[in-house]
Order: sequence, then C-alpha cells, then structure tokens
Amino acid sequence: MTALRVDNLSKTFPLGRSLFGKARAGVRAVRPMSFQVNTGETLGVVGESGCGKSTFARMLVGLLSPTTGTIEIEGQALDNADPAAFGKRIQYVFQDPISSLNPRKTIRQIMDTPLKRLHGMGRADRERRILEIFAQVNLREEFLERYPHEFSGGQAQRIGIARALAAAPRIMVLDEPVSALDVSVQAQVLNLLADLKRRYGLTYLFISHDLAVVEAVSARVVVLYFGSVVEIGGAETIFNAPKHPYTRLLADSAPIVGRPLTAPEQKDNELPDPLNPPTGCAFAGRCFKATDLCRRQEPALSRMENDQFAACHHPIEN
Repeated sequence: MTALRVDNLSKTFPLGRSLFGKARAGVRAVRPMSFQVNTGETLGVVGESGCGKSTFARMLVGLLSPTTGTIEIEGQALDNADPAAFGKRIQYVFQDPISSLNPRKTIRQIMDTPLKRLHGMGRADRERRILEIFAQVNLREEFLERYPHEFSGGQAQRIGIARALAAAPRIMVLDEPVSALDVSVQAQVLNLLADLKRRYGLTYLFISHDLAVVEAVSARVVVLYFGSVVEIGGAETIFNAPKHPYTRLLADSAPIVGRPLTAPEQKDNELPDPLNPPTGCAFAGRCFKATDLCRRQEPALSRMENDQFAACHHPIEN
C-alpha cells in the first residue's frame, strides 16, 4: 500500500522585480520530482546543504505551498484536504528541538494543543493521553509543568516527538532529528524512533546528511542534488554500488574509522549558482564523467539494475 505519493512536485521562490522594474526569474529550490513511499517504510532523503531537503519536507506537511505538482497521503490530495484531517495523517519533527517549541508555553500546553485542535478531546481524555505518550517516549510526568529552555537537547527532541505523536499520524517527517544531539543521545533517540515505528506501524521520511545514520535506519534512499532527485534505491545498494557520480561523492566523503580524511577529487567543490543555473546536468561541473552531452541535456531519472533509478547519462558501472 502506498502511504505517500508526490507527482511532479516543485517549489520556486519568486524574486520580485529588478531595479528597473523588470520581472526576475525565481529560484527553483525543488525541481519537479515524482516518487512514492510504501506504508511502514523508512525512506531516507540525503544531500548536502542547499540541495532542497528542508524545502521538500516543509511542502509535505503543508508549511510551504508547492509551485507545481501534487502530494497524496493514502490517496487523499493535500490541496483539497481539511487541514485538521491532514494534520492527523502527517507530522513533522524539527531539526532544532528547543527552538521548535514555544518558549512561552509549558510542555503540558504544547502537548495539549494537537489533542484539542485535531482530535477535539475533553480535558480528562487529553490528560490521560498526554501521560500515555510521555511514558512511551521515556519522559517523566513532572516535566509537563516546565518550559522548553529547561531541557537538554535530547529531552527536547523527545518532547518534539511526543508532540508529533499526539496527533496520531500515519507518517512522520524527521528533518535531521539527531544532528544537533550528542552521539550517545543520538543512539537513544534513534532506538526510540525504531520502537515507535514498530509499535504504531508508522511510515518515516528520514532526512539527514549523515549517511551512516541514513543507511542504518532506511529501507530505501532518495539522493537530492540542486533540488533534483538524482538517484533512488535500496539503502545498502545505493551506497555500496551507486550509479550516479554524486552519490559516489557523498559515500567517499563520509568519514570512516581507519580511513584517512582526504577530499575526493572533483573539478569544483561548489553547488551551481541558483540565480544562474547551468544547462544540462547540474552536477556536470563537478563530475569526473561529464561530457558535452551532460552539459547540453538534463538527464531523466531512468531505471538501472538492482531496482535503482539514476538521473545520469553515464552511470557508474559496478
């Protein structure tokens, strides 16, 4: 069963007009992309900073309106769904746990809002449900009367996860959920997320730049570059036998114990200019396999072996 489907989804931010009143082309943060996520799956989304991961995530939960395309959750489109009904299907866990919580409200008030607004629960039912959720994320009851600034990063992230669970969603978008945490705390939060996924049959979109974490928690992985999907495949296959040179670059750049830290060889270390995007393949300026074809024509996402898809004119032969 398909939990989430995106079709031709894109986002362009307008730039207004120039000094002389001429309309300026917008910045294409996310270029048209289409794929689906199966029920109960964890789909990893990776790419370097500026590739469009967070913009994509915010469109999925309705925080940003897409410029083109549709988003469907269990067959229902976002554009014609009641916001409350959609909020009960998909929820967001933010990268910075403390700043994502209202500093003027107690944790009880923060937890109370989705239960009241989305589910219309009475006071007694809300209180019982809050205590149940807090027990599931291993937080003490006395924390409910405190404010967000009184917690460590790991505790605040558990509260953020608890707030998302209060909506009883089917899908959770996890935007760099452990990147701001200490390594030991990261393991605790990842184990908690795995336990909650099994308990509630949740579907995860796990967005991160940490390839080791993504490979450990994901069944499949989507690789983004310059706002486009450049490769999709099984987590183990995509990092051990990538088809797109950019995926190979990401894998070679990840630090591994016992391997010297050396910068991968490439022509250019910078992303293309979003105000002046190149023609053809956006990765051509950094790619060791680029040809004139790559600079003229943008490659389409095509099926490769091992159920991989890659947008490359000259895929890597493994």
